[in-house]
Amino acid sequence: MKTSLYGPRCNARESTIVRTFVAIEIPAEIRERLGEVQVPLGRSRARLTMVDPKSIHITLKFLGEVHEEKISTIAAALQMIVMTQFNVTVGPAGGNRRDRPRVIWSDIRDEGKCVALATAIDDRLAPLGFPREERPYHPHATVARVKEFDPSLISAIRSLPPGEFGSFTVEGFSLKKSTLTPDGPRYEDLCTIRWE
Repeated sequence: MKTSLYGPRCNARESTIVRTFVAIEIPAEIRERLGEVQVPLGRSRARLTMVDPKSIHITLKFLGEVHEEKISTIAAALQMIVMTQFNVTVGPAGGNRRDRPRVIWSDIRDEGKCVALATAIDDRLAPLGFPREERPYHPHATVARVKEFDPSLISAIRSLPPGEFGSFTVEGFSLKKSTLTPDGPRYEDLCTIRWE
């Protein structure tokens, strides 16, 4: 399948640093359902940072801070990744660990497609100086991060609805900019690759 590059041009401005990552967007209706689980989580005594439902996504690779003039090269490398569209299901929400979770997330079920895509991204970006991921990639959608654990969080997680949040077709992925603000990170698409 062909890939195409959309979005704003990646113009270079020397010495400007941008915090970047590669991700798959989740449809708004599924993000809204994921946001609903934050209500019972918030009743626990744990100190949590809730992810703004409008910002929930599937991270494929975090690149960190890069020089803006390198964005065009990164985008060109990502554009070379050719895959067919695939379906994913956003599974039930739970903790990343049973006893003392640090993240509350939903598993992504996709028959290994996100893993294959993350591996392809690693393959394309490693020659540009981005280290390959050492830990096995586990696709997920983060709902909340645990800043200070309390045992009441375990009960709150167990009270979450057991059902799936929905399915959708992945038609591509995006290189995104993350700007940290007092109200949480703000995301902006730098380039989007779509499969026809």
